[in-house]
Amino acid sequence: MSVGEESLRKEQVTIGLLGLGTVGRGVYRVLCDNGALITRRLGVPLEIKKILVRDLQKDRGLYIPPSLLTTNPSEVLDDPEIDIIVEVMGGMEPTLSYVLQGLRNGKSVITANKDMVAAYGRELFAAAQRTQRDFLFEASVAGGIPIIRVLKECLVANYIQELIGIVNGTTNYILSKMTLAKVDFAQALAEAQALGYAEQDPTNDIDGFDAARKMAILGSIAFNSRISLEDVYVEGIRNIKPADIQYAAELGYVIKLLGIAKNTPDGVDVRVHPALLPCTHPLAAVNDVFNAVFVKGDAVGEAMFFGRGAGELPTASAVVADIVYAARNLIHNVPGMLSCTCFEDRHLRPIEAVPNKYYLRLVVLDRPGVLAQIAFIFGEHEVSLASVIQKSAAEGKAEIVLVTHRVAEGNLRRALKLIGELPVVDAICSVIRVEGEED
Repeated sequence: MSVGEESLRKEQVTIGLLGLGTVGRGVYRVLCDNGALITRRLGVPLEIKKILVRDLQKDRGLYIPPSLLTTNPSEVLDDPEIDIIVEVMGGMEPTLSYVLQGLRNGKSVITANKDMVAAYGRELFAAAQRTQRDFLFEASVAGGIPIIRVLKECLVANYIQELIGIVNGTTNYILSKMTLAKVDFAQALAEAQALGYAEQDPTNDIDGFDAARKMAILGSIAFNSRISLEDVYVEGIRNIKPADIQYAAELGYVIKLLGIAKNTPDGVDVRVHPALLPCTHPLAAVNDVFNAVFVKGDAVGEAMFFGRGAGELPTASAVVADIVYAARNLIHNVPGMLSCTCFEDRHLRPIEAVPNKYYLRLVVLDRPGVLAQIAFIFGEHEVSLASVIQKSAAEGKAEIVLVTHRVAEGNLRRALKLIGELPVVDAICSVIRVEGEED
């Protein structure tokens, strides 16, 4: 009997599910509703054998045979008949221990857990490599948008030069609401919470940490170098004011929270922060809870991937795609093909060395010579001004908006420290980077 004939003897692929929350329910629904289609495309059926839950009696809004449910992780992790483990529990522990145990037991593992992948990717890939099984995590970044496998396979012939993404739907909703409905941050956040887009404690989203984990994953894959969460520079959107959004629009920009990863001759930098984007940039039109990732490669040029970055069914779509990929590899006896790609150790540029354009909003005393004092300090630190606009004057004070040419961030910071100490400067209200255009 040939190897090919041996591989085709597998009559089905069996799945163990860890977790049955929002994403877990979505995975169950997609596998049930689209099971016949998936079987035709894969060649064999996928069967869920066991689902690990915390509460056997919980109402989950859909019928699941009680025989599938268990509170004992061993019934999933140690069952020799289960081929693939799907982790949709979230959190770090005991999730990480369960996933490592599954890999040690020779099972392929699918996860949607960005926190775990960003923090323990090296260990997880090493465990998968030891047993030659798949460890896949498409749903960990940008929900239903295919981007992980795009970078690992579809764009494998490219040196990736740049990745810019809107990878957090909550912050994109808030900034879209502030822009289109002209409300302030607090009101937009309250609406996002009322709609279920933001948690009651929204810190993870609005301070940029969620996006930073995703960019650590994308940067590691794009640049073949290990990017840890600590390597990602992070700023959130708490300090974005309606005035900044209004002035940005007048200048031809929109404000977005961007995840940015750039590959330069001086090293790579990975960061998350608000930025002014030209209204003509493809990402500028991405509103509401939608996500998008803009990729620039040396061969492909520019490409953008757009869709829903979260939610039960979009995320489940990505999880099930990974399940089918792993199942196909098992059927044909070729698992473990998409292993860790971090074979380089690229130099990381500190944020102080990264050149950018900047939007600045200052409140100063409304008197002659103020701008000359500010311009003198900028000149001493090699900060060149592209435009200067006085926006308003009242009660002896004026608001001015400045846009710089490209300058190293360290130079700008040193200049702004001295400018902030000038008696004629009342406040430096906003410092926002400008992305998506050249000088």
